Amino acid sequence: MLGKLAFRNVRRSARDYLVYFLTMTFVTALMFAFNSLIFTRDIEEMFQVAGLMMALVGLATFFIVLIVAWLINYMVRFMLEKRSREFGIYLLIGMKKKEIARLYQRENILLGICAFLIGMVLGVLLQQVIMAILYSMIRMKYDLHMEFNRNCILMTAACYGGCYLLALLRCKRRFRKMNIRDLMEAQKKNEEVRESHEQRKRWLFPASILFLGLFAAFIFLGGIQNGGHVLFFLVGIVLVIYFFYIGLSSWLVCYVRRRGNAVYRGQNLFLLRQFSSKLKTMSFTMGTLTALFTVAFLGCTVAMMFSDYQNKILETKFPFDVQINSADTEDDFADELEVIEESAKISEAYPYHIYARIPKGAQGGANDVRTDGRIPEESQVNIWLSTHLKTFGRTYLNEDGSPNFKKIAKDSGQGAFYCKYDTYMRLSDYNRLRGMLGYPAVSLGEHEYLIHLKERIREEAGNLKDDIMIRGNEGELRFAGYYAEPFSQDGHNGGDYVIVVPDSQEALLTPYYSELAVDIEGEAPFGLGNQLDHIGGPKSRDDTGEDEDFAGHKALPENICCGSDTIVVMSVENMVRDNLIPETKYILSSLIFPCFYIGLVFLCVALTVLSVQQLSDSAKYKFRYSVLKKLGMNRQEIGMVIFKQLVCYYLCPVLLAGVIGGSVSVFMSGKFIFYTGIRTAVMYYFGLSFLLFFGIYVLYFITTYVGFKRNVEGF
Repeated sequence: MLGKLAFRNVRRSARDYLVYFLTMTFVTALMFAFNSLIFTRDIEEMFQVAGLMMALVGLATFFIVLIVAWLINYMVRFMLEKRSREFGIYLLIGMKKKEIARLYQRENILLGICAFLIGMVLGVLLQQVIMAILYSMIRMKYDLHMEFNRNCILMTAACYGGCYLLALLRCKRRFRKMNIRDLMEAQKKNEEVRESHEQRKRWLFPASILFLGLFAAFIFLGGIQNGGHVLFFLVGIVLVIYFFYIGLSSWLVCYVRRRGNAVYRGQNLFLLRQFSSKLKTMSFTMGTLTALFTVAFLGCTVAMMFSDYQNKILETKFPFDVQINSADTEDDFADELEVIEESAKISEAYPYHIYARIPKGAQGGANDVRTDGRIPEESQVNIWLSTHLKTFGRTYLNEDGSPNFKKIAKDSGQGAFYCKYDTYMRLSDYNRLRGMLGYPAVSLGEHEYLIHLKERIREEAGNLKDDIMIRGNEGELRFAGYYAEPFSQDGHNGGDYVIVVPDSQEALLTPYYSELAVDIEGEAPFGLGNQLDHIGGPKSRDDTGEDEDFAGHKALPENICCGSDTIVVMSVENMVRDNLIPETKYILSSLIFPCFYIGLVFLCVALTVLSVQQLSDSAKYKFRYSVLKKLGMNRQEIGMVIFKQLVCYYLCPVLLAGVIGGSVSVFMSGKFIFYTGIRTAVMYYFGLSFLLFFGIYVLYFITTYVGFKRNVEGF
């Protein structure tokens, strides 16, 4: 009997909670599809960093489980309050609390199982889409096929079932404490609007807006310097969000009481009373939804940033097919060439040196410190960049603005930003490499030099030529220009820059390290980089492998730098373009996919709460709109009032989240663009996120509007 009654109740309430059912279905599909990334064996075998994707998707799933558990608990409690009178009647006719609790649990379990099963079917289809996108990003062929990984299914079921179990256990405890009177009056308590100290609380509204402006100024003026500042900012924003809704509801109540000018225009009195009463009863919920919307905005923005980076910048990070570094200036790269020839056909291979102006008697270490206050000639460019680029700020400056030679020397070399000495290249080597990359050759006079640097620092380094002096065989060399094409300047052809001088000036230079650039036909085979890393045993590693990077590649030797890039850095000894680009894209995808995952789920959860609140209240509004009809409003006018009511209700948390999320997104975008050198407008990433958000928002809004209008038009 309880089973039939539970089935009937689920079918009867399906109209009000259809949005909730569809959201849980979609969340299940997302969980299964993204969890499948954790159990993809092909990728595990290909990339040593596959664990990064597992860790980040698992972390995202953890936060999503928390928010989904909150949603289920909220909906179970909400439905209980809406049906409390029904359950009170059950008690009056003789049913026991245990039976009613069991009935309600069966209804929710039935609803959850249906959503889970349908979601799993949808999840299999969504899994194919996500896998196809991922494999396309990392340049792998993916054949569509149905895959049912047992561990993935168990993980999804455990996360989903655990959320329901926690919610139902809390609901069971609520049933034990309730009696007939509590059940009969629970719905009235939910509708009850308590107004107290409204004149005082209304000032929280302008105060919260003021603090929003102060927090915006705080982040844009560089107030965030450490973890404590971040914590202060987050706590402050959360408090401002909740105070905003408390103040807004009180401000609206006071505005209606004093009969403001807009109160009696059109249907404003009706709309203001509806909206203010809803804010009173849902101020905490509206604050929580705003926080969810903000996180959704930020998650999508971060995903957009790294997606744009890998599409625009990543291809330029590795311009040569193969490039190999060696700290041995006598290295002929015979072993490396042999390995490459066994795997691919070489079109051109060119070994060359990177030079430095090393003083006589110097050991090439990083411990020599200038004591006379003069900038040393052999490292003047490194010192200038360390003290002038915005990337470093005042890190390498003394309080009086002079270079801190001791700190610069301490941080030079050993895989740092810049080497101990400035890096040079002969013009003949430079033109040979330009030819391999398809760039036109350049010419220099006997007493000229040029600087090739990254496009990212081109504008900041504009005054570099005026503050340095490059000495030649017969006096000072003249500056001949900057060049900024992609040139592998993450530690191979210098870090950020290389000074190019005529071959006749070679006598003043000392070979600093050796490089090999190789152009091959077609694509490099998978795993070529790992083969090069292990030629003849580890060259620059000890048995502990402590100087490997996190991807397992051999790190650059002591006298090599990695440049000033700070967000995405991939500086390795043996660089194989067709191996590193897919691997780097996979690393970036490990961040992109979880951010999209979190953003979509948080967005859908927040919109679900908004929709269900309105649809479930449609019975109460039915009477109110029938009064409007009796007062002379036609069906079209009532439809417009409903539209305005839902727009106010939907836009309130969205607009506040847009202001907060938009400000933080623009700040993050500006920093991201500055540190990566990507050519994109600061509003671009937030704009794309907003368009995605708006598309989903419109779907939920239309569904709510149609359902709400259908429910109230029965008067």
